[in-house]
Amino acid sequence: MLSKKHNLVLFMIILILLLLISVLGYMQYQQWKNSFSNQLHSSLPNSTRKANIESKDFQTSAIIGGIGDILIHDWLYEDAKTTIGYNFKPMFQPVKSLMQNPDFLIANQESIPGGEKLGISSYPTFNSPYEIIDAIMDAGVDFVSTANNHALDKGETGILSSISYYEKKDLPYVGTFKDKKDQHTLRIVNVNGIKVAILAYTYGTNGIPVPKGKEYLVNVIDSDKILNEIKRARSQADLVILNLHWGIEYMRTPTKEQKALAKLLTDGGADVILGHHPHVLQPIERLHTSDGRNALVIYSLGNFISGQMWDYKDIGGMIDFQVTKNIINNEKNVEINNIHFHPTYVTNQKFHNYRVHPLKNAYEKGLIDHSYSEMMEHMMNGLK
Repeated sequence: MLSKKHNLVLFMIILILLLLISVLGYMQYQQWKNSFSNQLHSSLPNSTRKANIESKDFQTSAIIGGIGDILIHDWLYEDAKTTIGYNFKPMFQPVKSLMQNPDFLIANQESIPGGEKLGISSYPTFNSPYEIIDAIMDAGVDFVSTANNHALDKGETGILSSISYYEKKDLPYVGTFKDKKDQHTLRIVNVNGIKVAILAYTYGTNGIPVPKGKEYLVNVIDSDKILNEIKRARSQADLVILNLHWGIEYMRTPTKEQKALAKLLTDGGADVILGHHPHVLQPIERLHTSDGRNALVIYSLGNFISGQMWDYKDIGGMIDFQVTKNIINNEKNVEINNIHFHPTYVTNQKFHNYRVHPLKNAYEKGLIDHSYSEMMEHMMNGLK
């Protein structure tokens, strides 16, 4: 009898629980139904509900910098030699704070860093230790241009060896390439929300022929090809920077050919041209383009570090400029302003203790006869 009563109580408890579950389920269903009905109603085309979606204005800026030739003669690598390799870092110490000011800094890596296995060598066929890359990156360099007349000094092997080290160090490069795919890949970097495309070309390779069928190894100046690449870059980037290895060595003013090519390529879409090869400084100029932009041309940034001396060959510098990107009412505008040039000077003590100094400091210490004002007048007069 007791067992039957116990079973009856258990049955009643189960029944009550089932009823409660049913009631709660019904309430949740009604709640979901009402919510769905409200969502459906609010999404109907005749609904009076309105959403005001406004485009957001946007502004950003970045400081972009460029330096000239990193050209490692024997005096420099002998000075940098240690018991375990090479250390070029002290050479850049006096200008390290200057080099770290830009948000993004481009250098012209003139002598290929093919490494010791290929044999370290100087003029006329250069090959530099890998450690020069460690040093310039430590000092502030973010990107290297590699299209120059010494690109094939160690042939295809030298190019591939240098690229392997760039990739190992995560240092982006342009101008020499390992294959066709690499050459076709645009170099576009994001600097503070500004997409910057970087291209590089050289007038030649000191008479060393590019291997047949491997024309991708180095970009050689061809105005039609460059214009096509600029067009492709502009379709994907906010700013196009073009590195050109051009002009006449040791000539302190640009040639007519340089000026004509600069006009053609800026009209074609280049926003900035960083010039190299003369080994001395050539002036800075603004060019008003056919589509209304104000392009910036630095005809030559000279030697930033090298073993060359005298006759302005030991004077280089860093250009920097502000790039501002505005988007207002879905209209994009990119401008280049606040252009500054910082002249530098390479010192040594009987071919030892090579250092790159701000020229102003070197002049004040009596290390150089050419003054800061003289070099600034030479470089900036075209901007007045």
